[in-house]
Amino acid sequence: MIVHICHLYPDLLNIYGDRGNIITLVNRCQWRGIEVKVAPISIGHRLMANKYDLYFGGGGQDRQQLIVSQDLQKKALVLKKEAARGVPMLTICGTYQLFGHYFKTHENTKIPGISIFDAYTIASYKRKIGNVVVRLNKSLNTGYWLLATKLVGFENHSGNTFISQGVKRLTPLRCDNLNTSTLPLGKVVKGFGNNGKDKTEGAVYKNVIGTYLHGPVLPKNPHLADWLIKTALEIKYQKEINLEPLDDSLEWQAHKAVLQKSC
Repeated sequence: MIVHICHLYPDLLNIYGDRGNIITLVNRCQWRGIEVKVAPISIGHRLMANKYDLYFGGGGQDRQQLIVSQDLQKKALVLKKEAARGVPMLTICGTYQLFGHYFKTHENTKIPGISIFDAYTIASYKRKIGNVVVRLNKSLNTGYWLLATKLVGFENHSGNTFISQGVKRLTPLRCDNLNTSTLPLGKVVKGFGNNGKDKTEGAVYKNVIGTYLHGPVLPKNPHLADWLIKTALEIKYQKEINLEPLDDSLEWQAHKAVLQKSC
């Protein structure tokens, strides 16, 4: 088996260790004997549909988001088609915001997004910094992909993201039960989350995930990393995939350390 990963704008959107998410995905594939190839796609590069099995985009400052936004519009149709067919994507902070409708700056400038998420972001003057713990929907703890009911990470953002609908309901992430609306990834146990007001964190549309969790997020959440890999393979090969278990003792120690420090 082989996984082709598209790394969106690695030269512009890569702060707070977000590249570590790519390293995690590559290692966890290779440790299982799964071939993996990573393609950097940035400004001016052509993005083709049905070429990649998994997408990743990291965080960036307002200036970088403005530059990326202009180019991202040219790739919007392909990314929407990929999202519609269930291809898993992980978007962090800046990319998460650009996958919504828009990001409104302090100067009231609207940086347009590509509207994969039914969400929007408004700049604030209060910075949201610190460890964050998110409780996922209980129905996710089924053994399908999650070995824990929480995600941990580190947030550092001033933007406030609001999901337009579905805030009161969470969704299971199941590639065989795709949902068609944008819903929160989870509920904040510790930290600020999307906006510091409604206790939501992140967003989910089908198999596309948006989150403010930096850190990077995947080394401390091996269950999420494996879900991305498993889903990518299942969408590609159209069959159930059982990943070989790994020794994740160090990863879970890091996960538990954040929980103990934060809760």
